[in-house]
Amino acid sequence: MPTEAVPPATPISPSPPSQTSSQPPRRWRQLALLGGLLSVDNGEASVLSVLFPALRAALGLPMAALGGLIAAGKLVAVVAGPAWVAVARRWPRKQVLAVCCGFWGVWTAAAGLAQNFTQLLILTTVAAAGAAGGGPLTSAMLSDLFDDRARGRAAGLLYGLAGLGVGVAGPLLGLLSDVRDGWRYGFFASGAVQVLFGVLVLLFLHDPGVGATDGRRADKPPPTRAQLGALLRNRTLLLICAQRLTTGQFILFGFGVTFLVQVRGFSNAAASVVTLPVMLCYLGGTVFAGVVADRVHRRAPRTGRIAMMQTALIVYGLLSYVASQVAWEPLWAYVVLFGVLGAVQGSNPAINRPIIASVTLPELRGAAFALMLSVEAAGWALTSLLVGYLGDAYGLQTAFLWLTVVLILANGALVTLLYRPYARDSAALQAQMHHRTATHETDHQ
Repeated sequence: MPTEAVPPATPISPSPPSQTSSQPPRRWRQLALLGGLLSVDNGEASVLSVLFPALRAALGLPMAALGGLIAAGKLVAVVAGPAWVAVARRWPRKQVLAVCCGFWGVWTAAAGLAQNFTQLLILTTVAAAGAAGGGPLTSAMLSDLFDDRARGRAAGLLYGLAGLGVGVAGPLLGLLSDVRDGWRYGFFASGAVQVLFGVLVLLFLHDPGVGATDGRRADKPPPTRAQLGALLRNRTLLLICAQRLTTGQFILFGFGVTFLVQVRGFSNAAASVVTLPVMLCYLGGTVFAGVVADRVHRRAPRTGRIAMMQTALIVYGLLSYVASQVAWEPLWAYVVLFGVLGAVQGSNPAINRPIIASVTLPELRGAAFALMLSVEAAGWALTSLLVGYLGDAYGLQTAFLWLTVVLILANGALVTLLYRPYARDSAALQAQMHHRTATHETDHQ
């Protein structure tokens, strides 16, 4: 149910009240810095996904080991993400971001020293615990930098830049597969870049403040117990969490290179080449989807974003069948197919981040994003484990069939349940923000 119930017929305007809202200065520059920070975040996951075939040969690991490594990192994120959000309520968000997404990179570098699977599992899991804070904190800060009319474009650019960084790093990391113990150098380099971005955040990032674009800025107002309880009863948020729990879109990023090596017979270095076009297309998809989502939202504020999300999921499910179940001889065919999949997947953050922001109070958005990303991490962990074990037992192609094609098409059908709750919850939030703004202006007269 919405935080404060209003009649379902309450009209939805494309944006919250703007009479007293202001646009933070240099907001696009701040966004670019946040995008760069996210691009180096989860450095240990990038090394694992690109260099696992080489790492697997060096340490003698089974296919299920990759699923276990990814799952452990995502499971720790279920707890670590909300924990970092709680820390950011006591200390400046800028400093918390610098630590969890930047200086925490020393653990990524330390993973390069692992001598066996147990050590690698522990070190990469600790590294992932820090990266878990990046998603909810940057998403909340994005909502404070941009109002509802521009959040789609902003989210698209933010996650597009993050994807671009990962895409550029992929082929470079792939070159290390031909170097003795090259996977170790991959961890060292990724950790060093993370620390560098931690320094850049401390020097140049400006936090606009909670609620800066919602008509009333608040300096981290403490949420009440009633507000937190209402957040957990918000049907839109809960349905988004259910949708993120059961999506299999992350499999491409985690197992795509390994699929091309093991199932299609390409070398590790050659297969890693697909990461750059995938991420370039992801960048294009996020930016394009952000622009389109904002326009669609203005024309159909009650249904536009939900319809875009559902369409993207169905298209992704159909394309993933063509990419994973049909054998293509040349590598360029997979470059094209995986690139198109990356573009379609790139639409997700440009749609679901604005959806969450439009149904939650400014002071609760960090908690809402932490909840969504924690559930998403749990789903990622579960599907990663299943892909690993199904891959060992029946082959990666069969695992991809059930956990990308079938699961994602079912996920698209689940989104149908979002239409009515989203219309009601977004209207309720706008009514509450109008009331807050009016009350605030009256108190200062």
